[in-house]
Amino acid sequence: MSPRPEEAAMRREVVKRIETVIKDLWPTADVQIFGSFSTGLYLPTSDIDLVVFGKWERPPLQLLEQALRKHNVAEPYSIKVLDKATVPIIKLTDQETEVKVDISFNVETGVKAARFIKEYMKKYSLLPYLILVLKQFLLQRDLNEVFTGGISSYSLILMAISFLQLHPRIDARRADENLGMLLIEFFELYGRNFNYLKTGIRIKNGGAYIAKEEIMKVMTNGYRPSMLCIEDPLLPGNDVGRSSYGAMQVKQVFDYAYIVLSHAVSPLARSYPNRDSESTLGRIIKVTQEVIDYRAWIKKKWGSKINLSPELDNRLKIRDQIAPCNGEQNNNRDSESSYNQRLTLSLASTQQLSSGSSASSVSSLSGSDIDSDTPPCTAPNVYQFSLQAPTQLMASLPPALPMPSGKPQSAPTRTLIMAASNQDTYFRKQAVSAFGLVQLKSDKHGKISCFKQCSVGITSAHWDEVFHERNS
Repeated sequence: MSPRPEEAAMRREVVKRIETVIKDLWPTADVQIFGSFSTGLYLPTSDIDLVVFGKWERPPLQLLEQALRKHNVAEPYSIKVLDKATVPIIKLTDQETEVKVDISFNVETGVKAARFIKEYMKKYSLLPYLILVLKQFLLQRDLNEVFTGGISSYSLILMAISFLQLHPRIDARRADENLGMLLIEFFELYGRNFNYLKTGIRIKNGGAYIAKEEIMKVMTNGYRPSMLCIEDPLLPGNDVGRSSYGAMQVKQVFDYAYIVLSHAVSPLARSYPNRDSESTLGRIIKVTQEVIDYRAWIKKKWGSKINLSPELDNRLKIRDQIAPCNGEQNNNRDSESSYNQRLTLSLASTQQLSSGSSASSVSSLSGSDIDSDTPPCTAPNVYQFSLQAPTQLMASLPPALPMPSGKPQSAPTRTLIMAASNQDTYFRKQAVSAFGLVQLKSDKHGKISCFKQCSVGITSAHWDEVFHERNS
């Protein structure tokens, strides 16, 4: 899911259109990009964050809204002015590309955060790979946004930086070894070993785990319980994770991923390779056909317009290796990547995982910006997906054990269909953490909803459910 050159070119065009409108209104205004497009850590359907700097007493939201409507930059009913928000913004969807854009005024924190992240990307070359996988993993489980109970991209990045700072098993700055192990140990730390009740995360001064009481004493919002406590390195009085009320659900899905991946690389799994999935990473990451088609459309339309711009294109030069299922042709993939060919990664067996019980574990602490990745809108469909990991990660994760795949089996299976409307999100996500997600009904950007296949039936008053037996 790493950014492609043509996707960066498309986004530059979107920025240019909006910047032209802004410059017509205020010739001296300074338009800057921040967020995932600035750092290069954006998914194909991520939004674009812009900030406009100028001399205004109050953000001129309505003036810009009128100008955007006049120039037909946005889809007619997509422009929304959020003037009562903590940070007043204009939200819109670009008419030509359907990319979502957020525009704020005179807010420096986002630009500073982007610079901060880029510095750590230079220090830890594995950080981009880790973040892109984790963002897609959380996105498809609807846990990538604070208002749904998940964690923001900024929180996720800080968690990953802390993990790399304090990860003693390998030199996390080297991109040519143990990426697969690193991913598994990230899931193990935050899904199983990290003590969310008592421990806070600190990035500055080389990183540390701090007693939550110590961090909370200096928080500007006072001593308020926060399950996920992350000290903002740019604003120490700010707890970045304080609004993530569903942090325990994030912990559960991280634990689920750890179980699946560590099981997949066990010696037993190597003896009985899985023939239903192209990659082990495909056990936890799914990509919808809509996203594949959307990326193909972008490549066709903007492939000839690639013109790298240092000011706008801070993307990562990471080759996309998404492999559609059902024999999708390799023309959706980039054909060469000398960088990936250089990477030879290894993944330890379960014995290696258990010896030392993952040095990333914190035995003394053990206890039992919103990135709006919204794609073009069409009706959801049911698909079965297979995902080919980036070469370096794929090489480090050997084939997995067989799991329910939705393909013909000798024994009957039961299919659970869950209605998405008016359901309790918590219970829906329990199924996510409890079962391998093989088939799913999802929207374009892979958010899981409605359709799970598993080997046992589930009943709950919180779901509208329909069971049927299927002899395969």
